[in-house]
Amino acid sequence: MKYIDEFRDGRLAAGLARAIAREAAPGRDYAFMEFCGGHTHAIARYAVTDLLPPTVRMIHGPGCPVCVLPIGRIDMAIRLALARPDVIVCTYGDCLRVPASGGLSLLKARARGADVRMVYSPADALALAVREPAREVVFFAIGFETTTPPTALVLHAAAAQRLDNFSVLCNHVLTPAAIAAILESPEVRELGTVALDGFVGPAHVSTVIGSRPYERFAAAHRKPVVIAGFEPLDVIQAIRMLIRQVNDGRAEVENEFTRAVTRDGNRKAQALVADTFESRPSFEWRGLGAVADSALRLRPAFARWDAERKFALDDRPVPDHKACACGAILRGVRTPTDCKLFATACTPETPMGACMVSSEGACAAHYTYGRFRAAAQRTD
Repeated sequence: MKYIDEFRDGRLAAGLARAIAREAAPGRDYAFMEFCGGHTHAIARYAVTDLLPPTVRMIHGPGCPVCVLPIGRIDMAIRLALARPDVIVCTYGDCLRVPASGGLSLLKARARGADVRMVYSPADALALAVREPAREVVFFAIGFETTTPPTALVLHAAAAQRLDNFSVLCNHVLTPAAIAAILESPEVRELGTVALDGFVGPAHVSTVIGSRPYERFAAAHRKPVVIAGFEPLDVIQAIRMLIRQVNDGRAEVENEFTRAVTRDGNRKAQALVADTFESRPSFEWRGLGAVADSALRLRPAFARWDAERKFALDDRPVPDHKACACGAILRGVRTPTDCKLFATACTPETPMGACMVSSEGACAAHYTYGRFRAAAQRTD
């Protein structure tokens, strides 16, 4: 299959691994953060780290939107769904299982009588509102820049149809702001960070925003960024490109994913998002705390379809489970196996933290492809 099989060629992967081993400077350690959860999943699934020399270390970043969503935002949707029988809360499947306060999740709230439904797209939620004119349909929107344009589209459709029983509870967050927090925020440094030599830049996010937003990190912080696709050869080649930049003393933005990403990105999608959303002054991220200008909210022109305004919802910060290391894992300070809950009390079937819910979460990827699932099955 074009753009699949040729990027999973084991012979080519072995050749790239040998090239990395030759090019990694003796006595020099390299630490690269794969920001995107899709890369974390690919690295674990295809055992990319097994092909790297021990001096090259890959560090998980806060690039899983389900993982970084704070408990308070899930609680907000649960309170609404339990308090208002006329409300249908819709969201993506992973969001349903994220642990919230009081042992609840959106899925468990449904078991208590709340009308919570899984959808595959914002358009599904909009169609439900059309079919159920007597009910209020709230789409719990989540994701980075990749999933923001589809949410914007349904908001414009709702406005065009004057569909007053549809609204969006917006949790869209911004990739560059999170990278900036890791590199620049004194508050994040107090929480604990690791020294980084560069970043594997997001793939799908960059198809929308382009490579240009990362240029300031390379220029101001001397941190190279290589945007990579999600196939194993994409990731391995990006790591090789990062090693070359470090060896050469360069700090540039390079694009390995040229088949999908350009410097300027998708300007039509960017214009649509800018017309629909505005920046929030501050938004809480799991693992990073409150990050300025890191998330989006609906513009006043779409206030009629803003669930936070429509239902007077308040955001109440909630601390994470004390034993859960998800926040530290999202900053790269700890690994999944450092958490005492990992693969014991916390598994994909019984997640204690958000990093074990989504397949893009570091803990879920490490559990599934790190032979922990097989070990658990042998002990059953």
